[in-house]
Amino acid sequence: MTDDPHVSRSGQPGGSTRAALQADCRSCFGLCCVALPFARSADFAVDKPAGRPCAHLQADHGCGIHAELRVRGYRGCTVFDCFGAGQQVSQVTFGGHDWRESAATARAMFAVFPVMRQVHELLWYLAEALDLPASSAIHTQLRAMQGRIEALTRGSAEAIVGLDVNALRAEVGPLLSQASELARSQVPGRKQDRRGADLIGKKLTGAALRGASLRGALLVGADFTGADLRDSDLLGADLRGATLNGADLRGALFLIQAQLDSANGDAGTVLPPTRTRPAHW
Repeated sequence: MTDDPHVSRSGQPGGSTRAALQADCRSCFGLCCVALPFARSADFAVDKPAGRPCAHLQADHGCGIHAELRVRGYRGCTVFDCFGAGQQVSQVTFGGHDWRESAATARAMFAVFPVMRQVHELLWYLAEALDLPASSAIHTQLRAMQGRIEALTRGSAEAIVGLDVNALRAEVGPLLSQASELARSQVPGRKQDRRGADLIGKKLTGAALRGASLRGALLVGADFTGADLRDSDLLGADLRGATLNGADLRGALFLIQAQLDSANGDAGTVLPPTRTRPAHW
């Protein structure tokens, strides 16, 4: 969405550089505001079916209420990240053709976008794994997988829609797990394994979770005030409404910006240098 503070100004579609895996809304045709459905809830003020433009989408593909999304009931929009899939679909897959040009183009773009978004998310995690010095032993495998998936993103619209994303995840997952194990093995002491744990609403103030695996854990509404989450694996952890006041997240593995945007924190929350402190904190 135009003027989003998390949007890259310099990202170019294609490739898995950091810039290319950040949303560049100025190079996208507002696909997240059209292709995806909204369900009326705490995250969205209204119902919107897939393929119907949001009522607030403007002619230039910008959001008419961007500065007021949270107060207008569109919190879900503020935590969505396409990982650069929007500009890839708009400028590469469809060569700059707007979905408004024809019904056929619109149908095809709306089918490609959610698949591309999932594929770009995998590329983002692979890039994160490659940034870990401790994972150097598997960098060759990581780069090979990265190159293979990048090639898939340059395929035709038909080829992308036909991708088996679950199969790709099944191949990427073990590599990310290895990278995580290698990185967390550098942390002294015993590490907790809370993968997939149901910790919804749990009071975990001051918890010693350095190097823990919280992969896929349900952390909705959990209180991590003052917790030590350094070097913890947070891949896929659901942090919606979690309290991170004063928590230390330095070195957190696979922590995406959307997870932070969905949580609550304060000036005392310590973040990895590559993450941005959400405006609502």
